Amino acid sequence: MKIALAQLDIEHGDVKGNVERAIEAIDDAAGRDADIVCLPEIFNVGYFAFEAYERAAEGLSGPTLSRLSEAAAESGINVLSGTIVEDLAETSDVATPADEGLANTAVLFDRAGERRAVYRKHHLFGYESAEAELLVPGEDPLSGVCEIEGFTVGITTCYDLRFPELYRELVEEGVSLVLVPSAWPYPRVEHWTTLSRARAIENQCYVATVNGSAEYEGTRLLGRSTVFDPWGTTLASAADDPTLVTSEIDPGRVERVREEFPALGDRRS
Repeated sequence: MKIALAQLDIEHGDVKGNVERAIEAIDDAAGRDADIVCLPEIFNVGYFAFEAYERAAEGLSGPTLSRLSEAAAESGINVLSGTIVEDLAETSDVATPADEGLANTAVLFDRAGERRAVYRKHHLFGYESAEAELLVPGEDPLSGVCEIEGFTVGITTCYDLRFPELYRELVEEGVSLVLVPSAWPYPRVEHWTTLSRARAIENQCYVATVNGSAEYEGTRLLGRSTVFDPWGTTLASAADDPTLVTSEIDPGRVERVREEFPALGDRRS
């Protein structure tokens, strides 16, 4: 399978422009014969535009996700929506953790534009961020698990990387590829690379992290979208400029690594 990570140039507050750049990235990925393309966290309004969260919030059938669903079907490619600010009161066809409020929500669409998984960020970031004040956490860490292109895919979001127990739950469900839409800023470069690689090594699975490229009121996202293999080896990566990162990944490699070095079988609770 060929995966593409769309490290988008995100203009905070410019929903229309950000969505159009996402559509261009989806078309670009399809043109490169990618099987799946992944977008960053809260790419449509911009992660740090906290004052715009309520205004930009929408349900799962809202304009942003509807446009991405259409793009997936038109291009014949699987699309991970990155995340958006979801208005839970506008969502009626998928179980939600609350009847109202806002959530940081990722949706995975298949090649036909059909919704395959919905994941609401489990761990909300509170350090120098209003996320934990404005949003409600997702209560089902396995809601992002589905089968795509021979992989059992799991979805987590950004700050989730700091909580390894979440990834153990995914492994118990047979996950072989974890997709991580993010909005990770400078200066925590080493945390970003180390935590992502560690999640791949300790769980012997692919981990694909997709970050944005943006600056807002002195805070800059560090980019460095990366695909790690089950040994923690970097298969493809970027600097901090807007780009499309692509890599071939193989579900059979996960099986082979786990057979060759069966560390997961030696766990003791």
